[in-house]
Amino acid sequence: MLKVCEIFKTILGESSLAGYPFVIVRTTGCNLRCSWCDTRYAFYEGEEIPLHEVFDRIESFKIRRVLLTGGEPLIQKGSAELLSGLTEKNFLTAVETNGSLDIGVLGKDVHIIMDCKLPRSGMKDKMLALNYDKIKKTDDIKFVVACREDFNFAKNLIWERELENKANLFFSPVFGKVKFSDLAEWLLKSGLNARLQLQLHKLIWNEKERGV
Repeated sequence: MLKVCEIFKTILGESSLAGYPFVIVRTTGCNLRCSWCDTRYAFYEGEEIPLHEVFDRIESFKIRRVLLTGGEPLIQKGSAELLSGLTEKNFLTAVETNGSLDIGVLGKDVHIIMDCKLPRSGMKDKMLALNYDKIKKTDDIKFVVACREDFNFAKNLIWERELENKANLFFSPVFGKVKFSDLAEWLLKSGLNARLQLQLHKLIWNEKERGV
């Protein structure tokens, strides 16, 4: 069983897989409460669905890429089983996780998109440090920046943990809090080997909350 908030198809808006059509499975529940969270409805809304029905809904979209997100998908035991089953069926599978839970439960073929919580999120002390050693070079680490302090914290963390050699790095602005141009300038001046990432789904669908 998996408690699911919504399942839909969209153009993936973030990560190194951005721009591709994806099926999104958004699970219910999260163990963190980030100040800038834009999916608070997923904290509680949803229904318990047998995994075989989740598979059927995914396959009905005729898209071979699936992202499991939340909320926080790793708080549910069924998440790893779902991803394993999809991988066996030759789906490209990805999971977006908040970095506070062990990513080692995921199979080696799952593409991991891990948030790194920064000061303004209010959750920076919740990160599980061991995840930085378990992330793969093909995976993504995302830094959601709400202010210059957040950016500087991320920059120092990247240097201290040598993250440029461990994964793909992305900087995203909190929508409406940081100008795209400001974040671009900070990144240019930093010399970091990281990418600026704008949320394509919000640019396309004008901040529509659900189903994108």
